[in-house]
Amino acid sequence: MATTTPRKGPGRSGRSRQDPEGRMSLGAHLVEFRKRMFRAVIAVAIGAVAGWFVTPWVLDRLRAPVTALAHSEGGHTAELNFPVITGAFDLRLEIAVTVGVIIASPVWLYQIWAFVVPALVRKERNYAIGFLGSAIPLFLGGCFAGWYVLPHIVGILGSFVSKQDVSIVDAKSYYNFVIKLVIAVGVAFVLPVFLVLLNYVGVVSARAILKSWRIAILAILVFTALVTPSADIISMFLLAVPLMLLYLAACLVSWFHDRAVARRQDALDAELSL
Repeated sequence: MATTTPRKGPGRSGRSRQDPEGRMSLGAHLVEFRKRMFRAVIAVAIGAVAGWFVTPWVLDRLRAPVTALAHSEGGHTAELNFPVITGAFDLRLEIAVTVGVIIASPVWLYQIWAFVVPALVRKERNYAIGFLGSAIPLFLGGCFAGWYVLPHIVGILGSFVSKQDVSIVDAKSYYNFVIKLVIAVGVAFVLPVFLVLLNYVGVVSARAILKSWRIAILAILVFTALVTPSADIISMFLLAVPLMLLYLAACLVSWFHDRAVARRQDALDAELSL
């Protein structure tokens, strides 16, 4: 008597549309992307609610480098300016969202990982633990690095204003500059982790990563030049050096992993040849 296999519903992973080889159709990819994006947005929104209550403290920290210009030797008057009546509210809202992005980083980083590699076996899915365990501290460390060099950058740029002049800094433009620096550097610190993970799942080899070292160093220098002013070479290298070290660390970890895989393969071949 013939039996029929019951159709499986779309389980929690949303991957019922995969073929036997684990590949997903375009429609399934779009559904997966929408699901991951929705979860990330919800996490950021919850973080933004918490961020709303710490915005006064963040704004004080943002204002400190500008205020320091007025108290520096040979300094001039410098202050943040809100040119429109809604400027202060808009800025506080943007700060809250940014804090939400940082607070929710464990969630949206995992959603990125889950979308990029949706069809892994159980062993490979365990890499997510290592991914989050390294990506989250690196992202937060990158944000701190951007925040650390901010006063130096503001001081360098403010030094070009003569003592007789006044720096009226547009608050929104200033914040956009800060957020580009902080978030961009935080994301850049995570990219080497993606290289290692792509190596672990067999997408790219350590040899391929090493062969691209010239392109990687050029990309790092271009990136740090974009997020720092052209007049501030010191801050550029303060950001470029740790990024280069992270790239080298990714190469080293990938190389050790490839060697371990090669040894296991050799052992398996020797066992099968017996």
